[in-house]
Amino acid sequence: MINTYMKKLTFFFLVSISSNIVFGQVDTVEVYSKSMHRSIPNLIITPKDYILQNEELPVLYLLHGAGGYFSNWMFRVPEIEQYASDYNIIIVCPDGDKTSWYIDSPIDSSSQYESYITKELVPAIDRNYRTIKHKNSRAITGLSMGGHGAFYLAFKHQDIWGAAGSMSGGVDIIPFAEEWNLDELLGAYPEYKKNWEQHSVINLTHLLNGDLKIVFDCGKEDFFAEVNAALHEKMNAKNIPHDYTVRPGKHNWKYWRNSIKHHLIFFDEFFNSEN
Repeated sequence: MINTYMKKLTFFFLVSISSNIVFGQVDTVEVYSKSMHRSIPNLIITPKDYILQNEELPVLYLLHGAGGYFSNWMFRVPEIEQYASDYNIIIVCPDGDKTSWYIDSPIDSSSQYESYITKELVPAIDRNYRTIKHKNSRAITGLSMGGHGAFYLAFKHQDIWGAAGSMSGGVDIIPFAEEWNLDELLGAYPEYKKNWEQHSVINLTHLLNGDLKIVFDCGKEDFFAEVNAALHEKMNAKNIPHDYTVRPGKHNWKYWRNSIKHHLIFFDEFFNSEN
């Protein structure tokens, strides 16, 4: 599926991340992962005048959902190319495999996406692009599985990201233990409950100290509506500052096409604040 899509989008450039060359507005870049012993494709969107600029820019990491791939956002919401220019940011869309949930699997050594993104991708982007190399100029968000991934990574690595979002995120995976082959990452729930508890976002709020800027939302008709509401209630009980919104909508691209606009406004205010 990825290969077919890449052939269609002939304006993409496939480059090595080690080449220190950025050719244009939308690039497909492979980053070698030592943790998984293979190259991972990523979509990098730079502002229209990036090549002419000299300034360093903030970076938004934008994650896809289960069954998706690195160019999902560009294919489904092509406006994000313009958004990169509108907000003068670099947007990075990593490939998270079909169902990695952006964690380091405790039982599958070939699925180590937390290590890949935090230890390999972020440093590679900072080496090869003009980025502001500080957490207050990095944000991360995503949809569905990517919403879980964005919160999971940011909650655990608040030294890397200063702001995090989730759109229709699977923020509690335990009620969905029989879905999306999650048992292949964490083991069967009855036998490996600890794995599930340690890798579910709703159980990681104890890591938050009020420094991370948080935004999340979910549609009223979404099957993740209840777990998002539960996370909101838990954060309220713990007095954790956050921006939470419920809008009409289902678990689909129509909802996320609208949701990303709100997240970009939130992150733009964060990037331009004194933090």
